[in-house]
Amino acid sequence: MPTGPSLSIGIAGAGLVGRLLAWQLSRAGHRVSVFDPAADEQPHFHGQQVHGQQAAGFTAAGMLSPLAELDNSSIEVARLGWRSIPLWQAHAAALEQPDLVQVRGSCLVAHRSDLGAAQRVLARLSNSGLDLPQAQALTLTALAELEPAVHGVAHAWMLPGEGQINPVATLLALHAKAQNVQWHWGQRVRAVSPNELQLASGENARFDWAIDVRGVGAKPEWPVRGVRGEVAWLQAPNHGLNRPLRLLHPRHRVYLVPRTADIVLVGASEIESEDRSPVSLRSVVELLSAAHSVMPALAESRVLRLDTNLRPALPDNEPLTEMAPGLLRINGLFRHGWLLAPAIVADALTQFNRLRGEAEHV
Repeated sequence: MPTGPSLSIGIAGAGLVGRLLAWQLSRAGHRVSVFDPAADEQPHFHGQQVHGQQAAGFTAAGMLSPLAELDNSSIEVARLGWRSIPLWQAHAAALEQPDLVQVRGSCLVAHRSDLGAAQRVLARLSNSGLDLPQAQALTLTALAELEPAVHGVAHAWMLPGEGQINPVATLLALHAKAQNVQWHWGQRVRAVSPNELQLASGENARFDWAIDVRGVGAKPEWPVRGVRGEVAWLQAPNHGLNRPLRLLHPRHRVYLVPRTADIVLVGASEIESEDRSPVSLRSVVELLSAAHSVMPALAESRVLRLDTNLRPALPDNEPLTEMAPGLLRINGLFRHGWLLAPAIVADALTQFNRLRGEAEHV
């Protein structure tokens, strides 16, 4: 990042984008203050305090899957996502935790009766027009060599170059490594304008730059809505899953992500609702039944956690960055926060430094 005079920067929102910006801006020598309504930097899942205020990034499974997301997202999302994978690897190395990111590819699988739906998804992936790797068909023998824990499917494909990240560990690492940042927990920002954060307490905090990355909390200033997502954490000792797995199904999307050697995450519902209440029976049955159909050994797993959160989405479900002198806004990352954040932040900081340079030469 180009060097220059140290600036005071106020950030509204301590989610993924807020922490990534705070870490990078503080490394560049700026004086950063972050405001968030959460009680502290830790995750607080169902059954713990302050439920409903934590960052959506804590709930995510952390799939880095730009190819698979072409099924239901734009070409621009895939392009940004592909850029983000090496950026995440570089960030993990800078955080001194390279194991936060794993790039082993991902697998798509389908049951025999769902081949038609799978072929429609694969056609969208292959017709994107982007210079990205193509899905590679796997024989069941090849699938068994890659993923011996997977059984009961009739069709499989490998998506090379895709990966995963550990969201909880990464969010905590970004907070820990953001040195000289002032974190103001339990403080909600009511509005953001150039050079100013208006706090719910009535105080107006002035800065050289104000940054708004509040996600759903940016309502009503932004036309952002919350889209409910639900994830199950399963304890399955020595489960054997090596990489993210997506089940191609005509009615719903189901993925399985190995978080550790003993934990698998299963998700994720996508419900047009801002309800933050506990996971529904319907979601549990659909998600876990689908997961069991491709990994029968999960029948003996234990449900550690059922978690919900709201993904911030704009009307077109596309991310948006707006910048003016003294003001940066990023929102609408929807279900692609972990996939897109590094590239979006990199582009925003490039523009930020250009505007700084122009202002310094006026």
